[in-house]
Amino acid sequence: MTVVAVVLAAVSLSMAQAQGLPTEIGQCVTTKIKSAGGRFADDPASGTTIAYENGGSQVSYEVLPAVAASRVGDQVRLCLVSRPRNCPATDQRGSVYRARNLRTQQGWELPDSAHKCGGV
Repeated sequence: MTVVAVVLAAVSLSMAQAQGLPTEIGQCVTTKIKSAGGRFADDPASGTTIAYENGGSQVSYEVLPAVAASRVGDQVRLCLVSRPRNCPATDQRGSVYRARNLRTQQGWELPDSAHKCGGV
């Protein structure tokens, strides 16, 4: 019985670490920062881009101090705020996520793309 509990606990921990992006509005997951910086690598003033270990990302034309204060490996609580409607099946850009860095306690809300679906 104890072996089963240990195995179940390990599977639960593994699943929690492998959380993908939230799929329902209001749903949140915990992930880690994979990279953060300017929209263009050679120009930190070009805006903000941040990528997460669960495959998510956010972008802005503005430089966000809360993202600049974040470090690779910081845990982040990432929540789906909105999703675009009437998009082609092959173009799901434009979802908006709210993020909170659990180390700094700073937060931001940004879309996953500079453009919504359809390129708008």
